[in-house]
Amino acid sequence: MRAIRHRRRSIPALAALAAAAVAAPVLLTATPAAAHPREGRLAKELVEEVTAKGAYRHLKKFQQIADANGGNRAAGTPGHAASAAYVYDTLKKAGYQVSYQDFDIYEAHTKTEKATVLGADSRELATAAFTFTRSTPAGGLAAPIAPARVDETPGCTADDYPAGAFAGKIALVKRGACTFVEKQRAAAEAGAVGVIVYNHSGTTPVRGGFGSPAEGIIPSAGITLADGEALTAAAAKGEVSVRLELDQEHVRKTTRNVIAETRGGRSDRVVTLGAHLDSVPEGPGINDNGSGSAGLLEVALKLADEGANKKGKGPANKVRFGWWSAEELGLLGSEYYVAQLSEKQKKDIALYLNFDMIASPNPVQFVYDGDDSDRTGAGAGPAGSAEIEALINGFLDKKRKPHEGSDFDGRSDYGPFIANGIPAGGTFTGAEGIKTAEQAKRYGGTAGAPYDPNYHGAGDNLKNLDVGVFDTNLDVIAHAVGTYAESLRSLGKP
Repeated sequence: MRAIRHRRRSIPALAALAAAAVAAPVLLTATPAAAHPREGRLAKELVEEVTAKGAYRHLKKFQQIADANGGNRAAGTPGHAASAAYVYDTLKKAGYQVSYQDFDIYEAHTKTEKATVLGADSRELATAAFTFTRSTPAGGLAAPIAPARVDETPGCTADDYPAGAFAGKIALVKRGACTFVEKQRAAAEAGAVGVIVYNHSGTTPVRGGFGSPAEGIIPSAGITLADGEALTAAAAKGEVSVRLELDQEHVRKTTRNVIAETRGGRSDRVVTLGAHLDSVPEGPGINDNGSGSAGLLEVALKLADEGANKKGKGPANKVRFGWWSAEELGLLGSEYYVAQLSEKQKKDIALYLNFDMIASPNPVQFVYDGDDSDRTGAGAGPAGSAEIEALINGFLDKKRKPHEGSDFDGRSDYGPFIANGIPAGGTFTGAEGIKTAEQAKRYGGTAGAPYDPNYHGAGDNLKNLDVGVFDTNLDVIAHAVGTYAESLRSLGKP
């Protein structure tokens, strides 16, 4: 699962570049069919056949791949390429129509990141170069600083940069309320030659970034809250100059999504599921998101065992699975996939289900809040999302498994689908968030500890999973696939 903050300067730090790629499959409208004779049976059979033991073999494979490739399966690395090949080959043998979808990404290698206050009280500031920043000239960029206005949207609009006050200067901007791209653009349009963003909390420098090298307009870096406030106070008393030294190399690479779909079923009512296959560079990513990837793979194999790819035996609706790359870098794989679809292809997708981190070691059973009944965050999903949530909640209720809602906060691959009006849902079991005492009482585990203490770390491995909650979520996937593959009536469609 993607981190809440903008992508930090991990090595490698990557972003998408528009590139020629394997096109999304063109969907042909199928002849409407009557209610499928197996309606209701397929979901039950899949739930019975899909097991944690079966899916665990895929997790073992992902761990072996990471171990053989520097300890990770990050996008653009041999570990991810091997993971994609494993998924592709496994599904091809099961009879699916499988394709790769290639797209280009960049790595950002930071060589120098330094900011120094000049003058009698010269001192060096703790500094973090933004991912995909412009580099400064050799020897650095020395200029007076000019603080942007601090309000509810600090440094986000032209009003925060008084006319003429920023020309030839380094803008000093507080973090918050808008993206780093927007802050940088506003500063540049005001005439700033560089931008330094200071944190809004904590004791560490802002680790921000942009989506691609093309978005890096002027040299940009982050500093701490304390240093930002000190510079702002000093600038109020007189001119303060800073030398900013940034040197960053941007290297292009290629990565790929894996797309697999059943050979039959109505292609104007496509049931789509996805999970990101990439890890962060810091670890093997067995929970994040080997768990969701393994879950989809195992359900796909059992669906094939039920005849999904045999003529006359497949489900009423086409089922498509996606294993996205570069989620950890900003949902890049799923964004690229959706961007390649025509308007008709988007309309042909009946729904999207996302599964990310479904075996957290200190878990809570989260279900995406499609109807916004929790009244938290981003609001409801597109029409149909409420019905998806109700289906999942109803299934968990029948199994007497506690659950609670989770906001569509944009941290996983449902984002691009929701943005295009496609109803979405799914589950996850927690990332770096802290389990409350009430949650510990409901689900067990340790209150006051993260849902996954190994989130984005080397410890996200086979030894640190909750197999019980993994099994529950496998059942959720199996039930949803079986239900929607046969009928979309629960979504209000005939």
